[in-house]
Amino acid sequence: MKYYIGIDLGGTNIKAGVVDEDFKIIAKATCKTNLPRPAEDICKDMAEVAKKAVAEAGLTLDDIESVGIGTPGTANSADGIIEYSNNLGFKDFHVVELMKTFIDKPCFVENDANAAAYGEFVAGAAKGANDAVCITLGTGVGGGIIIDGKIYSGFNFAGAEIGHTVVDPNGPQCTCGRKGCFEVFSSATGLIRMTKEAMEQYPDSIMNKMSEEMGKVSARTAFNAMREGDKAGKEVVDKYIRYLALGITNTINIFQPDILCIGGGVCNEGDPLLLPLKELVAKEVYTRNSARNSEIVIAKLGNDAGIIGAAFLGLSH
Repeated sequence: MKYYIGIDLGGTNIKAGVVDEDFKIIAKATCKTNLPRPAEDICKDMAEVAKKAVAEAGLTLDDIESVGIGTPGTANSADGIIEYSNNLGFKDFHVVELMKTFIDKPCFVENDANAAAYGEFVAGAAKGANDAVCITLGTGVGGGIIIDGKIYSGFNFAGAEIGHTVVDPNGPQCTCGRKGCFEVFSSATGLIRMTKEAMEQYPDSIMNKMSEEMGKVSARTAFNAMREGDKAGKEVVDKYIRYLALGITNTINIFQPDILCIGGGVCNEGDPLLLPLKELVAKEVYTRNSARNSEIVIAKLGNDAGIIGAAFLGLSH
């Protein structure tokens, strides 16, 4: 049996897992990222967490084939450099070179959304596809593109920013500087903003009562209110799904992947999200009269996608 280390470097936590050749995580370890601090210290902790996971698995580093790291930001996978990560405060950080001083194994680095997409491709909802696109609906909208079984990230490693395609030029300001990006409508953050706007517009909505009881507005508030027959809640959900369908239709029209996979907490809504979404896309997609169309599915691996994808980065380039 062959074993690989996958590291998911986040702004809050560093997670590492030992993954076997059947794509199963057999042990995990984690620690706080504790930002801001020097990149070298973070790399040292990544190595420590990885070693802890290896010990937890009852293995030694001799049993490990390679190490992969998924990181926020622009990761130059060819040279092993994190060129820029505003979340982590990294600029031109030679992470692979340094990691090899701690763990002397082949090492690879990739953008975290790309690593998660690759995880879904090798072991999750996009398994068996030749071309796949994975979209993560979280704080932002992350994208990962697999073409002919390889991660596509463009000539400058900054590709797959699907969240920063515009779906409404008169829409709200996005953090990237543009207005009306897919991300400002279809992220969990966007859904919460639209929910709050509707609550102000409809003070008698069930959503207001729910948020008082919960003490906050979440990405589930509108869906929960809709289930209780709340008109304003349904309005928010319909608006959210309409924008999501727009962004997904645009993406399918460009890439025509075998599978388009969506992930993130909002996907836990299941059919109330997926069925109307598929219906809208089927009506609008350019290939609507074709016998073959991209299949839209919900991601399967959850928070493990990044670890599994990172572990197998050696296969992806």
